[in-house]
Amino acid sequence: MTAEKRPRGRPRCFDREAALDAAMVLFWDRGYEATSMDDLAGAMCLSPSSLYACFGNKEKLYEAALDRYLEGPGSYTARILAEDIPVRTAFERLFEAAAHELTREGQPAGCMVATAATHCSPAATSVRTALAEMRASHVDQFEARIRKGIAAGELPANTDAAALARFLETVLQGLTVQARDGVSRAELQMVGRLAMRSWPA
Repeated sequence: MTAEKRPRGRPRCFDREAALDAAMVLFWDRGYEATSMDDLAGAMCLSPSSLYACFGNKEKLYEAALDRYLEGPGSYTARILAEDIPVRTAFERLFEAAAHELTREGQPAGCMVATAATHCSPAATSVRTALAEMRASHVDQFEARIRKGIAAGELPANTDAAALARFLETVLQGLTVQARDGVSRAELQMVGRLAMRSWPA
């Protein structure tokens, strides 16, 4: 009997989106460096060769998984900031949404951007730098939204937009750490409401 040859390349039933979702969850849960390519191949139901053929190296796969996160579970920040509502209401909603999303059942706790690569070896410096830049862009987005509120008369003209944006982002990143430690949604909501008490009168 002639042995049946195994077809090369990715499986015929390959579902790229489902595979990316699996990679996203694994990176989100374990972080960049603690996630091996073997772990990813198993979670994505791909052979190592198919994984490399479809997504390239680990860094490229991580970038694709991060994009998947930002388009899905992590999209609430941009969506809320874009709403045509008063700036204070926007940030109140953002804190409430964060408390909900960071503790949602069926997914890792916390934010993938905030926790995935805070500590990396020199070999992963590019990943750490990219994530730091992404977190910095959140501060820029917050500042732009606050300045829009100032221009609309929703905040005092002398509001320090940069400092307020940095404060709000710092609290949100703290919520991620707390969520990873198992702090409840109700407690995170309380922290967000306390933070909003610092809102300029």
